[in-house]
Amino acid sequence: MRKSVLLLLVVLLGVSLGLTGCNHASKELTKVKLCEVTHSIFYAPQYVALTQGFFQEEGLEIELSNGQGADKVMTAVLTDQADIGFAGPEASVYVYNEGKADYGVVFAQLTNGDGTFLMGRQPEPNFKWRDLKGKTIIGGRKGGMPAIVLEYVLEKNGLTVGKDVFIDTTMQFAAMPGAFIGGQGDYVIIFEPTASSMEKEGKAYIIASLGKESGEVPYTAYFCKKSTILEDPQLIEKFTRAIYNGQKWVDTHSPQEIAQAIKPHFPDQSDDILISAIQRYKDQNTWKKNPLLLEKDFYLLQQIIKDAGELNKIAPYDKVVATQFAPK
Repeated sequence: MRKSVLLLLVVLLGVSLGLTGCNHASKELTKVKLCEVTHSIFYAPQYVALTQGFFQEEGLEIELSNGQGADKVMTAVLTDQADIGFAGPEASVYVYNEGKADYGVVFAQLTNGDGTFLMGRQPEPNFKWRDLKGKTIIGGRKGGMPAIVLEYVLEKNGLTVGKDVFIDTTMQFAAMPGAFIGGQGDYVIIFEPTASSMEKEGKAYIIASLGKESGEVPYTAYFCKKSTILEDPQLIEKFTRAIYNGQKWVDTHSPQEIAQAIKPHFPDQSDDILISAIQRYKDQNTWKKNPLLLEKDFYLLQQIIKDAGELNKIAPYDKVVATQFAPK
């Protein structure tokens, strides 16, 4: 009898300690408000990091929101509505050049090039960039990465924007698919999975890849306020490590495996669309294999922005980019 009572006490004590341990572990998770520029398969390594538990391994609980534009993401970070922003590095350059003391600092890069696709109203299997002469392309917000890289690609192919071809920069990205379907513009640039969905429904057709044409450009990166890096560098290091693990996972897994991993973030998309979009992005070397934003790439980006007439002065790499986290 005494042994039975003793055994029962041990079991109850073990359960109590286990429950206490679980509560303690959950309390240890630090909540991080992350604001992304848009929701796209283009950011697969981030969603992999979320679904595969890489953030939890670092003691982080991510609260994800969609800013629907780099300018809005940066505003969210600067006003403490978000701890970390995810958008084009140009947002940090603009804020630094404005002279703000607590500006946005880039600490990790995710994508290695443009993730949009040029779409038209009909299939064009023999498409050439010169075919766009005299046409209007819906290109997103003025000064944003999609419009800037689009102009870069057009100029690279001998087309002068404003003379040979026109870019409509009057709307945010979220409004672009509907505007094009509604009859605006001759062409539009769209991210996945929206591009494949529109094509499947016969509403538009993928004509060309901006990513393939532009080459490697630091397109999307993570940033936070300068004060956050000074006050909580461990948070940024943990976040960067989780993203790096997501990058490694995507690099070593098939499109089918990646599609299953990110499915919770795209529940309404078919497996076929997810797999084909991921395959497209893999084929054009979309995702960085590590999160370090290189100096040469940072200055290439600024030169592209300057050539587009959106930048008056070049921001210094050592001020706008924090390099101490990625190597760790």
